[in-house]
Amino acid sequence: MTAVDIAKVRVIAPNFKRRLSGVTATVVRLVPIQSRDISIAATGPVMPAHVPQISLSQLLTMPRHGPDGVRVWHARRNVEMIGGLALKHLARKRLRLMFTSASQRSQSGLTKWLIRQMDAVVATSDRTAAYLEVPAKVIMHGIDTQEYAPAPDRAALRETHGLPRSGILIGCYGRIRAQKGTDAFVEAMVPVLKQHPTAHALIMGRATDKHRAFEHSLKDRAKAEGVESRMLFLPEVPVERMADWYRVLDLYVAPQRWEGFGLTPIEAMACGVPVIATRVGAFEALVVDGQTGALVPPDDIPALGAEILAALAAPPTLTQWAAAARPHIIEHFSIEREAADLIALYRDLLARKD
Repeated sequence: MTAVDIAKVRVIAPNFKRRLSGVTATVVRLVPIQSRDISIAATGPVMPAHVPQISLSQLLTMPRHGPDGVRVWHARRNVEMIGGLALKHLARKRLRLMFTSASQRSQSGLTKWLIRQMDAVVATSDRTAAYLEVPAKVIMHGIDTQEYAPAPDRAALRETHGLPRSGILIGCYGRIRAQKGTDAFVEAMVPVLKQHPTAHALIMGRATDKHRAFEHSLKDRAKAEGVESRMLFLPEVPVERMADWYRVLDLYVAPQRWEGFGLTPIEAMACGVPVIATRVGAFEALVVDGQTGALVPPDDIPALGAEILAALAAPPTLTQWAAAARPHIIEHFSIEREAADLIALYRDLLARKD
């Protein structure tokens, strides 16, 4: 574990969730990069060893004052905003509270109240900012373009992961549930797999207990259509192993019906993989329609399937999209840019007078 001296920590990034999620991935990727320029530590029940961190128990025993008098508490969930407020008002720790919102829907009364207690609010897109009732600074997510990069030998990597060395691999990663459009991907891929006998669909992610029946229905659907051997449901892997699963792909599909921001398209494009996505979350700002992939309306399964088939029918277009994908991410969505923008806000909060 990369332990940090709590007395020197200026910024704390809590992650109170055990299971993998987009928020968890954000914390895991950002904190090591931010730690190069500011003393920051993550905290939570499960955190990879390479991430600078402090234990949850240290939150109660840490000195009341930080190196600058106050510390910044950067929450990304309601429970973390509540934790920051408890530390500030009950444990009497000197904290500036900050919240990043990725939601693109009206918040509950509790969430609105919590956000009003924050000293600074960040929105991950202009769309998200429009749902907030307080001023927010827009800082879009970025990706580590060194960690997420094309494979030097994609065929060999596929073989290492037990996948076909040749043929078309099309992926869809994330939580398995209707909101994420996993069923839309399955339905769209049925005719694709029937028309392209060397193609495979890779579905990777966790189905929580209430979505297990949904997952089973998708597997049953693939079996009923006779494509179950080429529609692969893969177990979730840790964040640090995800890049390889993008590198093996020819095409990534983000079929969400609703999304706050959505990191998977930029993860895929950083690995040189073009993306077909729905027009939700920040996807319209991430995917350049006709240049790094294509955009379709959400919940329009025929349009999604048609776009995938059209891409496979035009290999030169798919090659052009792939070539343009990584340069687009490097220019506009590097994690270094996101980290720097957040650090600038941390420093502003640390410098504020009571």
